Amino acid sequence: MPDLGGIFIGGRARRMGGIAKGLLTTASGETLVGRWRRLFDELGWACVLVGRHEAYEQLGIECIADDPPAIGPLGGLHALLARAGQHRAIAVACDMPFVSIALLKKLATHPSRAPAVAPRRGPLWEPLFTRYDAAQVIATAHERCHTGAHSLQGLLDTVGAEVLLLEARELEELRDWDRPEDR
Repeated sequence: MPDLGGIFIGGRARRMGGIAKGLLTTASGETLVGRWRRLFDELGWACVLVGRHEAYEQLGIECIADDPPAIGPLGGLHALLARAGQHRAIAVACDMPFVSIALLKKLATHPSRAPAVAPRRGPLWEPLFTRYDAAQVIATAHERCHTGAHSLQGLLDTVGAEVLLLEARELEELRDWDRPEDR
């Protein structure tokens, strides 16, 4: 099982309807970030917010800044991998309100020694619902940060990620909130 769960809030604290996305409330009344934190707590994982922003300071969750900043999600992933050290980390996007604990466990316990395990939608990886072996991925992430190859898709291809096969209903759980009508 991973030792660390990273919730990606985005370096600029992506907003929807004037509210930081991670602070939007789900049908149960929890914030998106609060829901992820609860799921990680239930699984016994440490939890960090990736992408420091003042909107989240009152939550009492460790926040780590993208490193390096201003290169998109790769900077956040690099910071998460550095924080995870020799452990595994799960990276999730804060704006996925439908992921079940069963699906999270499936990702965490998938029997693989691959540097990364992630579902795919057609030709594209789901890089922010991915299990990373930090020790195996950090050097490649670091190199890509400094060579301008900032695509998480390319990172997963380069490290030889393994596909986590999901059923159609499980893929539906990965829907995110990008527009007000998604809520």
